[in-house]
Amino acid sequence: MTSTNTRSVVSADGTRIGYQAYGSGPGVVLVQGAMATAYQYRELAEALASSFTVYVPDRRGRGLSPHPYHDDHTVQTDVDDLAAMLGQTGARFVYGLSSGADIVLEAALRLPEIRKVAVYEPAIFPNGLSTTARRALVRFDRKIAAGRLPGAMVAAMKAAGFAPALLNYLPDWLLALPVRLLMNREAKNGSGDEPTMAELAFALPYDFTIVGSMEHRIPAFRDIRVPVLLLGGSRSAAFLKPALNELESVIPGAKRVEFAGLDHAGSWNRDSKRNPHGDAARVADALREFFA
Repeated sequence: MTSTNTRSVVSADGTRIGYQAYGSGPGVVLVQGAMATAYQYRELAEALASSFTVYVPDRRGRGLSPHPYHDDHTVQTDVDDLAAMLGQTGARFVYGLSSGADIVLEAALRLPEIRKVAVYEPAIFPNGLSTTARRALVRFDRKIAAGRLPGAMVAAMKAAGFAPALLNYLPDWLLALPVRLLMNREAKNGSGDEPTMAELAFALPYDFTIVGSMEHRIPAFRDIRVPVLLLGGSRSAAFLKPALNELESVIPGAKRVEFAGLDHAGSWNRDSKRNPHGDAARVADALREFFA
């Protein structure tokens, strides 16, 4: 296993952002999406560490970067956090997944120090969120504010579109029962190195704020002037592909790679309990070639 160490940087608003560093060489920052902390990027970071110094921050609101969500949060806040990382580390390459990819695309427009960006299935809905998703978001906001975390997690799953179609017809309270059992088990026994469901539930408002701000945003990315690599998996949900299609047509010179057999969590660890379908080594090969 590649050795790592933990450090932190202070963002523009005073929030301390914790991160892990691996390897040596040109700097690459990995920005995770929802339902994850730096832990889910361990295998990807280790695979890249022979060629790069890899910096893996915990986005604010989770892990090494605890911070309560505030209604004035915007994607600019996350861009500021990334800018602080780049300023301290000197890294010039950035990779992002899902809502983390949204942050990376915005940063490519706003931060001149970035030289190359790679994004895996940005969480962008070119035609806006569906009525069903918007209703689920309202339920999520209400339940997270009341501390009803199992129900909030179910509403979040429906809002994000990752629930199997059949589950969308079942009431939240019924689906919340197994989630509550899992949360109770984690509260009693812990969750190992992975973040708990409760911690990730409280971080979800950050992700939904970012995703909501991306509606009709794709045309703006035609002004990105650094090389862009667009990544995705053949097994990913169909609703994730239109954004990649539009980004490929809009961003000058964008390159695209689809990984056969991988899904939205393709760059996660293989040993993740919540989605054991990652293949970080394959994603690392594409990133190593692009960032070289």
